[in-house]
Amino acid sequence: QVQLVESGGGLVQAGGSLRLSCVASGRTFSTYAMGWFRQAPGKERDFVAAISRSGDSTYYADSVRGRCTISRDNAKNTVYLQMDSLKPEDTAVYYCAADVVYRAYSVRVGQSEYKYWGQGTQVTVSS
Repeated sequence: QVQLVESGGGLVQAGGSLRLSCVASGRTFSTYAMGWFRQAPGKERDFVAAISRSGDSTYYADSVRGRCTISRDNAKNTVYLQMDSLKPEDTAVYYCAADVVYRAYSVRVGQSEYKYWGQGTQVTVSS
């Protein structure tokens, strides 16, 4: 069982930046592909970004590409989401997700592909 704990959310003005962190329990973090998803009020949860277990492959939703960077530190069991040039439409609860993958460069973008989920961290962007 893997536990994921997100942090770093908060209230920020439009154009500002936040860095979200997600710490995973256990000693096998380097075997997990990781992803970030978000859910705005009244909307479905959507894909934001994903990173391979090696960290060499990443993928982004069109809505955040160029403004967000996903990265990971396997020594710290942590995945990050750096968000810049934030917009009010980025307001949502952000979730990190994890699942074991066997290919080092594999990324996963579908919610159903992830077995483990965190509780989420709220990001609010004011206009």
